[in-house]
Amino acid sequence: MSSPTLLALTDVTARCAPITREAMPAEQADLLARKLKALADPARLRLLSIVAASPEDEACVCDLTEPVGLSQPTVSHHLKVLVDAGYLTRSRRGTWAYYRLVPGSLDAVSKLLVTG
Repeated sequence: MSSPTLLALTDVTARCAPITREAMPAEQADLLARKLKALADPARLRLLSIVAASPEDEACVCDLTEPVGLSQPTVSHHLKVLVDAGYLTRSRRGTWAYYRLVPGSLDAVSKLLVTG
């Protein structure tokens, strides 16, 4: 199930032209800035890359604390930021949460930054 924030970010990102081709409306700039801010943290970039590279295409929060050297609550906070920004999805199984990369979520941001 998608959150309203995820849908809004995905919809706006999908219809944006690269930032070098036309002026970006304020609403789109705000949403893009939030998406980029979510990525602008070393721990979040590591978590995103670990989830994306996981053999099952998903990772349990229980397996993410050791690689980044952070506590479980801190890792959960960073993962929530990535979910809210539309990069990851979350599913709960028992007491653990599992995360998957949203297909195309990184492609959409990269398209906005492409020049030419």
